[in-house]
Amino acid sequence: MSLQQRVDSDQQLARLLQIGIVLEEVAEARANNHRESLPKPDAELESLLADATEQSAAHRDRLEGLIAELAADSIPFDEINALVEASYGQTKPEDFDGVLYDQLCNEETGYKFYDDMIEAIEASDATFSVDRDRLLSVLRELRDAERDAVETVTTIMEERE
Repeated sequence: MSLQQRVDSDQQLARLLQIGIVLEEVAEARANNHRESLPKPDAELESLLADATEQSAAHRDRLEGLIAELAADSIPFDEINALVEASYGQTKPEDFDGVLYDQLCNEETGYKFYDDMIEAIEASDATFSVDRDRLLSVLRELRDAERDAVETVTTIMEERE
């Protein structure tokens, strides 16, 4: 499912929300792995990664709440995982020169995903079983949190140059 098209059904919306959950799981796992593998204590990085982990968990909870309100069948995890891998899984943590670059990629991916999803929903005149205004409000809050995280990571990177 491409975000280049409109979202016209609860089923399409559920699939996109599930993709968001998997993206958040990946971001959380990568942040945890980085935090556990830091070669030396770094309070600023540890705090950043802990915050990223908490943010991803909170985002997943909000997305799961939206899915629970939809009149749609759940998509099998394997299918969602394959979609995420095909669209967003081209990079691995080792592809980046350091923890901050990987974290920046994760945050930018989240921001772009939520931004595209908002645009796809706004382009649609479909009626969903979840309140449209609340749906868009939640997605905007998630997008804004990702944008703020991008700015935080970028600031830390600039300070460390």
